[in-house]
Amino acid sequence: MKKVLLSLLLTVASIGVYAADVSAESYLIDDQKVEQLMAQSEDVSLAVVDNSMLQNQSMVAAGMTSSPTQIKATKEFVPALLLNLFLGGLGIHRLYLGTKPLTWIGYILTCGGIFGVVPLVDLIVLIINNDNLSPYIDNPKFFMWANQ
Repeated sequence: MKKVLLSLLLTVASIGVYAADVSAESYLIDDQKVEQLMAQSEDVSLAVVDNSMLQNQSMVAAGMTSSPTQIKATKEFVPALLLNLFLGGLGIHRLYLGTKPLTWIGYILTCGGIFGVVPLVDLIVLIINNDNLSPYIDNPKFFMWANQ
């Protein structure tokens, strides 16, 4: 019985090795096609990206595009709400909204924002003001709703 099982195992293994050798041939790289693709590609270097960023910054400074306060309001309501709902005790929603790391470290050190009270109030404030998050973006205060 052991001999039959061993011979069956060797047969299956040899078929597997043969099939692997056959399929490995399909993974050969055609250098000519790679060179052709490289010749057709467009060069995007870091200098080009830096120049476009400088142009955008100069346009904002000159008032030709949206102001920095309008750029600041690009944070979305749903990710902030979900982060607050699931990771509110760690203050990750405040990190998403652009608060400095010291604030979310305060959330951690106060056992989830005064034992979960602050994230709960943050959640309620986010739900109530879901159409305009701009007062809460880059807000350095521990209580983001205070003195609006």
